[in-house]
Amino acid sequence: MAIVVRLDVELARQKLGVGEFADLVGLTPANVAVLKNGRARAIRFSTLEAICRVLQCQPGDILEHVPGGDGEDVPGGAGEDMPGVGSETAGGGGARTGVPQD
Repeated sequence: MAIVVRLDVELARQKLGVGEFADLVGLTPANVAVLKNGRARAIRFSTLEAICRVLQCQPGDILEHVPGGDGEDVPGGAGEDMPGVGSETAGGGGARTGVPQD
């Protein structure tokens, strides 16, 4: 299965720039870019909640399941990388995307 992030669509629809959005959500612009470009491997519910609060949308407005995407029904493929759930690591750079925890 592939989860497609439609954050760019919502940002454009609301005429909100990456820098301003990043400030409102509590992320760095680089981490917003990781989400926008589909390179994030995970997202914390607290980050998703902050995104939805700022954009006044539902999670389904920014996340879409596309059947038959990369690794679907393949052992070890996408979606089976469960040990890192919540770790928020993005592919390659180890960037973290999340709202700072209090």
